[in-house]
Amino acid sequence: MFHTSEHIQAGDKVLILHPAYVVGKVGVVCGWETPKQNQSNKRWLIQITSDHENILVSLVANEFLGISPELYS
Repeated sequence: MFHTSEHIQAGDKVLILHPAYVVGKVGVVCGWETPKQNQSNKRWLIQITSDHENILVSLVANEFLGISPELYS
């Protein structure tokens, strides 16, 4: 099923919860974003690819959920 982003690793598939323009889409975790000065939250880079789009988003942990491998294998 779905799991929290605490144990997310590069290559994992995730369900996007926020922001609105990508909510409900599935993406693949690329890794950590290099933090900017004064940035306290860790951010993940997530690639969303489909036949119609190719988007890279930077999200904090509460903006996505991990998808268990058995759901997409």
